[in-house]
Amino acid sequence: MLTIHADSRGHAFAVQGEWIAAVGPLEELAAAHPRARVRSWPGILTPGFVNLYGNELLERTYHPDPREADDLGTEPLTGDALTMLVLDDARWGASARRGIQRMLARGTVAVACEPFRNRAVKDAVRRSGIGVMGRLGSPGDLPSLDPFRSARPPMTATERQQGSAARFAVFDVRDEAELAERGADTCLATVVGGRLVFRRR
Repeated sequence: MLTIHADSRGHAFAVQGEWIAAVGPLEELAAAHPRARVRSWPGILTPGFVNLYGNELLERTYHPDPREADDLGTEPLTGDALTMLVLDDARWGASARRGIQRMLARGTVAVACEPFRNRAVKDAVRRSGIGVMGRLGSPGDLPSLDPFRSARPPMTATERQQGSAARFAVFDVRDEAELAERGADTCLATVVGGRLVFRRR
């Protein structure tokens, strides 16, 4: 089934399976595909972001389970706090899944990394469908789940066009300037492989 995603500016993507079938104004796409399901979003559609810290945030960080909050808190653990934990493959895999979900909740559709060494993390990434690309130089600052909190300007995935992979995000802002000011916590929804993998409640 073809789905049209449209934002408050009238920009729209027509998605068929894992691919973008067409890009253009909502009026044109709706007229060309009258039987399509239409999702109208507040805010803006963007290509989604690449998080530069795939290895750091998934293999060198533990994302606590909410049931561990009393003992470990809710924030990601690194350094000495991480070394004190006893982590088997099951816990690493669960941590990676939670870390990926946190990325998706900030409009991240791909990670840049060296090849993952932890098998459980590698499996979690593969199953999530999030994109993986090679390391893009050394990020050089503190890893962050929010691409706007990095010292480097946020990097978007390939611009959405007809025939490209359906990977994009929706942010509850008026334009790109407000997005840069308020950051990725304004994410309303993230689509990866044509599937709605995150939607703010």
